[in-house]
Amino acid sequence: MKPKFKQISPLICEFEWESNVSDLLLEEQLGFKSALEKDFSAELCELRMGFKTVSVLFSKPRIDFEIKNWLESISLEKSTHSLPEKIWEIPVCYASETGRDLESLAKTKKISVEELITLHSKPLYRLHFYGFLPGFMYLNGLPKTLHTSRKSVPDREVPVGSVAIGGVQTGIYPSSSPGGWHLIGQTPLPLFNPSLDIPVFAEVGERIKFTPITFQEFEHLKRNPKPPKFR
Repeated sequence: MKPKFKQISPLICEFEWESNVSDLLLEEQLGFKSALEKDFSAELCELRMGFKTVSVLFSKPRIDFEIKNWLESISLEKSTHSLPEKIWEIPVCYASETGRDLESLAKTKKISVEELITLHSKPLYRLHFYGFLPGFMYLNGLPKTLHTSRKSVPDREVPVGSVAIGGVQTGIYPSSSPGGWHLIGQTPLPLFNPSLDIPVFAEVGERIKFTPITFQEFEHLKRNPKPPKFR
């Protein structure tokens, strides 16, 4: 299915799909993004992805019918892109010391803390895009049982590395920030390094696996940081 086209301004346009968020949709988005980069390489300033969108900032004004004609000309075969198989393992300490909302969220869900940890750490999550903060991953795959509305009053400060649930998503705060998600744990791994040419370790389309660790292991890894592992 081809996306709908919307002109936001003479320099900005957005393509939006009506499909449900899925691996198949992400494949098409990545292929579509590659097609844009190939066919408009000299005119692209920035491309941004969302769960169902690709937004484009051009270096010069574009007439909407030109983009519409281009959209009609590309084939679905041209807009497919195989997702990578790499799985990143993220150690997470699920504890009251590292996740201030862990116990209250389990109580709200009428499950034990252990059940919540199992539910959260069992899936493989797919990385769809980065946003909100530099290095903040938008992940798909949170079990429906754990879907939880964001807090009505956000926290003034969320510790770096906090693993949290907000709405139908889970994510990791790469830096200290205000936030309205429910904090259930924390990873000792650094997630964003602006001194590197590529400041994040995972690419869009790769998968994330949360691995429970003890508080003692968490403290050890904080003192002796290691790069994330993948398989």
